[in-house]
Amino acid sequence: MLIATWNVNSIRTRIKQVEAFLSEVNPDILCLQETKVEDSLFPKELLIEKGYQVITYGQKAYNGVAMISKVPFEDIKYGISEGIKLSKNANLIDNQKRILSALIDGIRVVNVYVPNGSSLESDKYEYKIKWLNYLKQYLISIGEAREPLCLLGDFNIALEEKDIHNPKRFNNGIMASMKERESLKQVLDNKLEDVFRLFEQNTGHWSWWDYRSGAWQQDKGWRIDHIYLSQELIQNAKNCKIHKSYRGNIQPSDHAPVAVDLNWPPSNQDEDLFFG
Repeated sequence: MLIATWNVNSIRTRIKQVEAFLSEVNPDILCLQETKVEDSLFPKELLIEKGYQVITYGQKAYNGVAMISKVPFEDIKYGISEGIKLSKNANLIDNQKRILSALIDGIRVVNVYVPNGSSLESDKYEYKIKWLNYLKQYLISIGEAREPLCLLGDFNIALEEKDIHNPKRFNNGIMASMKERESLKQVLDNKLEDVFRLFEQNTGHWSWWDYRSGAWQQDKGWRIDHIYLSQELIQNAKNCKIHKSYRGNIQPSDHAPVAVDLNWPPSNQDEDLFFG
């Protein structure tokens, strides 16, 4: 099973590029972020014609997430409040459409678009930390079902120095502050593993290049688009790849897709081993 994530930075601007990715890479599941469109205007029909099912959770001009799958969706959860049902605060945080999850072929796939945070002095930074705290509660709540978990999307956080082209310059700034990194580590809770780092330990692998200052042309990027897997899935991971070439498209998103290939569902013998 091939599962991919991509911040497309406007689905209507990038729909032809998404169609090309589906044809060329042929993922079973594609999770999108920053779709920037209300659900009624999402170009679902073009994807349905290609044999995919589509679910969306969007808003006008900002944010928005969507999931495209060859496999039927089950137990869909829209927003954080549907996952945790804790308080009015959880409902308020869903004013920004940033999380969508579903059970797909036995895997709980959670698609997130974590807030950027703007700057360390901004109210948006405090909102980002609060949002990550709610995400932690969300994962604890849905974890009660004991489903294999794939958490993926645009996290707007470089978790390690080697995830930044120039860590000396950007460490302790936005997307690389200690508070952001610790908040994300608490979300992962030593239970979810960065599958890309299972196959590649070196620096120099980016998923996002700023539109400004010739970042793409000089390959000055960050790795902020991640796929985290629970142990049942990590043990079935075959590879994980950043599809860098898509950042070189005409009128591209500033992000490249990331995809993990899983041996899923496992054989009966593997099921006995991993779930026994």
